[in-house]
Amino acid sequence: MRTVVDERSADDPSADDALRGLTPSADYVGHLLDVSGLSTEPRAMPSTVEAFLAPDLIVDIGGWPRLAELVKTFELTALDAAALVLAAVPGLDPDFEPCYGYLNNDVTRKQATIGLVLDLCGVSALDPAARARFVAGAPLIGGGLVEVGDLDRPLLSRVLTVPDRVVGHLLGDDAPDDLLHGVVQPGDVEASDLQPDAATLAEIERRPGLVDLVRARSSLIQLRERQKGSADAVALALFAAAGRPALRVTLTEQVLARAEEIVPVLIREARLRGAGLVVFLPEPVDPGPFCTDWVPVVLVGEVRRESGGWPVRPLVVDVESPVGGSPEWIARWGAELGPIAPGTDLEATVAPFRLTATGIARAAGTARALAALEGVAPDATHIRRGARQENARGMGPGVRHVEPAVGWPDLVLPEAESSSLRELVDRVRNRDRVLGAWGLRTGGGRGRGVAALFAGESGTGKTLAAEVVAGELGLDLYVVELSALVDKYVGETEKNLERLFAEADRVDAVILFDEADAVFGKRSETKDAHDRYANMESAYLLQRLESFNGVALLTTNLRGNIDDAFTRRFDVIVDFPFPDAALRKALWQRCLVGGVPLEPDVADGSALETIADRFELAGGAIRAAATTAAYLAAAAGRRVGAEDLLTGAQREYRKMGRLSEEDLAALEF
Repeated sequence: MRTVVDERSADDPSADDALRGLTPSADYVGHLLDVSGLSTEPRAMPSTVEAFLAPDLIVDIGGWPRLAELVKTFELTALDAAALVLAAVPGLDPDFEPCYGYLNNDVTRKQATIGLVLDLCGVSALDPAARARFVAGAPLIGGGLVEVGDLDRPLLSRVLTVPDRVVGHLLGDDAPDDLLHGVVQPGDVEASDLQPDAATLAEIERRPGLVDLVRARSSLIQLRERQKGSADAVALALFAAAGRPALRVTLTEQVLARAEEIVPVLIREARLRGAGLVVFLPEPVDPGPFCTDWVPVVLVGEVRRESGGWPVRPLVVDVESPVGGSPEWIARWGAELGPIAPGTDLEATVAPFRLTATGIARAAGTARALAALEGVAPDATHIRRGARQENARGMGPGVRHVEPAVGWPDLVLPEAESSSLRELVDRVRNRDRVLGAWGLRTGGGRGRGVAALFAGESGTGKTLAAEVVAGELGLDLYVVELSALVDKYVGETEKNLERLFAEADRVDAVILFDEADAVFGKRSETKDAHDRYANMESAYLLQRLESFNGVALLTTNLRGNIDDAFTRRFDVIVDFPFPDAALRKALWQRCLVGGVPLEPDVADGSALETIADRFELAGGAIRAAATTAAYLAAAAGRRVGAEDLLTGAQREYRKMGRLSEEDLAALEF
């Protein structure tokens, strides 16, 4: 430190001044300019800037290859460029701070001021055009290149500072602003990151004008997708085709809440890089603050226009969902999976899933990893688990997730009803082929969804059947809690249902509306406002169910409660009958399979036949009775016998308000 002090004081004319640094003299300022680490030699600058900068103020900050780019990108005048340089100098060499303090006639004001910039550039402080270059809407200030401080002071004495991000950019540093940490995904993104497939490239080739829009200075495009993720690769491939980098932003609630501070910095970052914005919308929101006329913006997802502050209306482009069942689609699955277990029907296994190219790659990777843990080749179980993990996510409030754990053997139904359920499964597996490749989908905005109605008394197996269908397809089951969706305020129920349908459209899953009478009930004669709004709710559901693209199952205890207009919109209607004696015996046997220890008369079925004849119980009640019998036997330390089953059946009768033969015999008249 002593060496540095000696070196700096050797030629310093103010070394012996007791007020050194507080009252810099002209000699001291001249000395600083002479010994400054920044070169005072003129540099090759744009002629418009050189006209305003005196040779001794054109400083070397490692070369100026990016200054000319900023002048062009931000549409700066020569005065703007000069102000940018003069405001940046104190941040490059602290020796300039006393110089600025001297020129400002205030040792505490060590940064450039508007008045000082005008003076150094030889521009009159009374020139209204020059003064207008430092207001909020001017390119230099509005673009975020220079910040104006001390707004409570007169215009000429306001301080100009250059953000660290802009100084870093001039020096060749491309690290984004700290405010964008966690907002912008790291690094410039090329379309190859999402592995664009032939379908993605075909979407771009089919619309060459989109590339021109992305290549322009500014544009606003909305890619509307039916399947979540189907437009991601398209958006990024557009920028790659235009030769322009893209910054990815996912518009979460946290990002929207900070939009006022994030948006200006984000737009500046995109302009500094010559990039565009790809804004992903996980939920239908209003991305208005992120829509600008300074950079091209591509919105991916559904939007709600609420702010009214959009610079232009977006160009809406529909991106088709991946078509399952096509040879190219199956081939991609096969290529990503590699060798699979013998006997695995790959086409039938992956048919229910509408994953993008990237989703297929990740799902296949998960399937390979799961199979490797077992030391085998991937089979249908591994593939489905991988696809479900890729597709897994919550669907917000009012929906309960169920991972199917039952199969066809657990469902005891007559042959006709079982055939209808298998037909439902086949419809889901082959819908893309029939409605897509074969072109049997009609117009009118109708979707590719599959809807079914399960009708029958309580306990006859409707909910179990829905779980079996989901398990057979390899999909997750989401049970809609209608109590959480129905709202007393007018219009709120429809909003909740729209949110649910919009999310279900993008998720490969089975959506179950249990006890659907609550919202799918019959329309009534309009007598007052309540009837009118209730009918509007049913009308909305009629339209939304028809445009739905997912798999929707509805259950009801009484088919007559469902509005007749819904019947045409159901692909399959299954009536679950009350089981007869033979089916009841089969249900008892099914409930007692596995590791339940049984007495011989129960194991051979003779006791079960007697109980099935005596007690008319539905499947749900039989399962409850069998569970009660198992608890009784376990508490007594014995096998499950006929007496235990009889007690369980009697208790179920009493819960239903019915009397068994034993109860009747015990009555005294």
